[in-house]
Amino acid sequence: MARVATEIARAFEQELDDIEHDPSFGALEIVTREARTVRGALALRVTIDRPGGVDVALCERVASRLNAALGSLDGNYMLEVESAGLDRPLVRAEDYDRFAGSAARIVTTLTVNGGKTHRGTLRGMRGEAVLLETERGELLLPVAAIKSANLEFDPRADFQRDKLQRKQLHGYNRKHRN
Repeated sequence: MARVATEIARAFEQELDDIEHDPSFGALEIVTREARTVRGALALRVTIDRPGGVDVALCERVASRLNAALGSLDGNYMLEVESAGLDRPLVRAEDYDRFAGSAARIVTTLTVNGGKTHRGTLRGMRGEAVLLETERGELLLPVAAIKSANLEFDPRADFQRDKLQRKQLHGYNRKHRN
């Protein structure tokens, strides 16, 4: 069982690398990947993202491609393909720069400024630390001390952004009607 699980996990990793570099999937990013044994069964999980978002059809395409690659191997597995979603995990150092200006929740292994859970606006990387602007000021959180980090969706900010875009579009249309 262990040898078969290792073989499937290795093929899973290789196929994910191939999918991520396949232009037919667009600018697909493999955010997280996991292969582990759960109650004696191999569980394969992958989280994907791409500019413009991920829909069910894309998750199905990735799952189909993985199943096709893994189907010829002996052994059973459970496969889960999911979108990174609105609360996308931040897993690489470059994620903190890429999503600078976004709301985030960061949990640390060490107590920093009296707590382990910190919410605020990402300001990017500063050396080996993440700069997070909080209500109490700026925090530098060492990457090595980050247990988990996710974007936080703020429906109010999304509503305000939508409202501003509609206003700009409406103003543009009014100016150019005559």
